[in-house]
Amino acid sequence: MTIKLTNSKTRKKEVFEPIDPNNVRMYVCGPTVYDRAHIGNARPVIVFDVLYRLLRHVYGPDHVTYVRNFTDVDDKINARAAESGRSIREITDETTQWYLDDMRAVGAMDPDQMPRATEFIGAMISMIEGLIANGHAYTAEGHVLFSVESYKDYGKLSGRSIDDMIAGARVEVAPYKRNPMDFVLWKPSSDDLPGWDSPWGRGRPGWHIECSAMSYELLGESFDIHGGGNDLMFPHHENEIAQSCCAHPQGCFARYWLHNEMLQVEGKKMSKSLGNFFTVRDLLDGHDGMPGVPGEVIRFVFLSTHYRKPMDWTAEKAEQAKATLMKWYRQAGEAIDSAELYQPVVDALSDDLNTAAAIAEMHQLSHANDQPALRASMHLMGFLQNGIPDWARGVDLLDYADRLSELRTIAMETKDFSAVDAMKTALLDAGVEVRMSKAGVELDAGPNFDAAKLEGLL
Repeated sequence: MTIKLTNSKTRKKEVFEPIDPNNVRMYVCGPTVYDRAHIGNARPVIVFDVLYRLLRHVYGPDHVTYVRNFTDVDDKINARAAESGRSIREITDETTQWYLDDMRAVGAMDPDQMPRATEFIGAMISMIEGLIANGHAYTAEGHVLFSVESYKDYGKLSGRSIDDMIAGARVEVAPYKRNPMDFVLWKPSSDDLPGWDSPWGRGRPGWHIECSAMSYELLGESFDIHGGGNDLMFPHHENEIAQSCCAHPQGCFARYWLHNEMLQVEGKKMSKSLGNFFTVRDLLDGHDGMPGVPGEVIRFVFLSTHYRKPMDWTAEKAEQAKATLMKWYRQAGEAIDSAELYQPVVDALSDDLNTAAAIAEMHQLSHANDQPALRASMHLMGFLQNGIPDWARGVDLLDYADRLSELRTIAMETKDFSAVDAMKTALLDAGVEVRMSKAGVELDAGPNFDAAKLEGLL
């Protein structure tokens, strides 16, 4: 089984060859837990969840390790604590659980390891000490900074020159920096901020060192895949590479880099000022008078676009996705069997995680009513994890179809179609799709189906 992935570092689609097929390792940058995750945050979670499932299918569940971190020490968290009067730990415990609940709701499996940055402060201090000893970092006014000029390959991931990076990075020009691009590994903490004792005084880590230290501790100096949104390519991932390769020059850090594109809402960049900024929980529970969207529907919409292309969340796409899933759930059923996966679906996912092509193949399975293959394919894509959800079950509309057919027969004789029109209107109002032809009456529950509105129609 050959998997091909587009490696951001080489800008080429490459055959994936793990360092050790019995120990395939993947690291994905996780959230800074200070508030609810917005819907853009869910895209890398869903994308890399599918990759995780594919790797487990190909190499075996016991031979894949997936790590996704939580950043629980950050100035945004500090500010939230100061505003609310709550402790930092209370805030991060709550927001971490929110994140896990919301990501599980969109069908994402928990990674094998979910480290919190505050659990690895010792490892970060040790890595920083090594960088200083090797001449790649220096101390200045209570800070420790990485010397970008000490790493000759800096900028290769993003393909930017130093001048471009300075212009686009909003770098902090501090008097203690030797180079404007040098970035913070450790910074001092005042008494009102979280801090840990270190050789450089009481302080806290910079953002970038977290992932380098945690990935080293959990996956080693070399591992297979590093993923995240393309907004992290620079400076975060660029800085991770620099400090990791300098701290452990005998390793290669990550061999394959994968980055997903960003998300828009109704054709526009998501922004609070435009009123199109939604959290995952907003979509799940409903917002601004809009009904809630099932997590499986959110997942389907996201996977309908290739991860390397910008995706647009729209209410219309959500309705179409819900209708498709309702049909597929009814076709697939809940039976658990050992049906082999439909190879064209696996092939699509193996070709740079082409989820859009995989969904197209699943449409073909639905048309052919291939129940076992459809069910197995849905499961690989992260659907049908806990049976058919209540929203997708619908109701048996056969009695309603029989009643409408009966009314139509009577109307053909009396020439009075008022009862037919009234029932058809009521069915449509309940979200039922009505098809009437010479062959008979067909009813299907549409994406906005509401069974409660059928009461009293029979």
